Amino acid sequence: MKIKPNQKCREDAHLGKVFVGLSGGVDSAVSAALLKKEGYDVTGVFIKAWSPVGYPLAPRSFSGVGCGWREDRRSAMRVAAVLDIPFITLDLEKEYKKEVVDYMIAEYKAGRTPNPDVMCNKEIKFGTFLKFALDNGADYVATGHYARVFTSPQSRRGRGEARVRLLEGSDKNKDQSYFLWTLTQKQLKHILFPIGHLQKSEVRKLAEKFGLPQAARKDSQGLCFLGKVDMKEFLKEYAGTKKGNVLNEKSEKIGEHEGTILYTIGERHGFTITKKTDRESPLYVVSKNIEKNSIVVSSKHLGRSSQMLTREVKLKDTNLIGKILNKNLLCRIRYRQEKIKCKIKKNKVIFEKPQMGVSPGQSLVFYGGEICLGGGIIQ
Repeated sequence: MKIKPNQKCREDAHLGKVFVGLSGGVDSAVSAALLKKEGYDVTGVFIKAWSPVGYPLAPRSFSGVGCGWREDRRSAMRVAAVLDIPFITLDLEKEYKKEVVDYMIAEYKAGRTPNPDVMCNKEIKFGTFLKFALDNGADYVATGHYARVFTSPQSRRGRGEARVRLLEGSDKNKDQSYFLWTLTQKQLKHILFPIGHLQKSEVRKLAEKFGLPQAARKDSQGLCFLGKVDMKEFLKEYAGTKKGNVLNEKSEKIGEHEGTILYTIGERHGFTITKKTDRESPLYVVSKNIEKNSIVVSSKHLGRSSQMLTREVKLKDTNLIGKILNKNLLCRIRYRQEKIKCKIKKNKVIFEKPQMGVSPGQSLVFYGGEICLGGGIIQ
């Protein structure tokens, strides 16, 4: 079914009370402005996440950095002031540390590569924040995600069960549906994505039109709590790493690395080769051994016929938003990857063509065209 981008944030929504997650950036600012323009009763909410700055175990090298949450909060407050809407600061530092940071560290220690953004959406933005909003009289929460929600006309007219669909954002370069696969029907009924039908360039223009100070503010990069701290530097301090051996496919030592948990399958940087190899082409991580603290590397050419190719995977923590049919089923195994054909057979996801760089701990997300059908975590 072809679905046209909604000009309103959601056609089936009544103009009720909305708590908008204001991050301080342009996307959430424009989301709040659009909702107020449509006639919603809007309240801006800044979610305070966890930061290593000031934390008891934070090393001196982290001093003065972090997510800059104070600056982000001031930026969010300016949005509320311009739009003349109430503003709330919701301190979820403890929840963020437990559900996102601790989860991420535990996954890396186990040799997997997690998606902390997925967990943040599940546990924080559409978990604790959504509950807080509903408990305080809100009908919806809204965020600046590039995704869309849609209720079919048949359902809106009362014919059959009302099911909300999660769609890709219209701007395919910004689409964030990959990180939203954990959403349930119960949650989607209370979620608005006001800019999901827009291009990023249009969002910038709207920010100028609404007189928002975020119009020229640069987008944030990476995880909020890391700020200017490199992920590998963070893991070295909080997960504990030590140097280990780099092996070739014959189990011969050819170099050293900084810690097995720092590498993901398919990575080609961050380790040192000290022994001359038979091939001059780049070397890629094809497997890891957490217990022995070693990684195996191979050239891309050799890897295509050996350990780097995966034909099928098993999933855990699966969540299905919509009905999945094997016919025309597509999936992604990493963010911004081109969707690939697959099918489900005996609790396994089988790719039409073998895939390179499949990493346990990452999300596999199902699609039917532009509709996100759910997903799971690769085992």
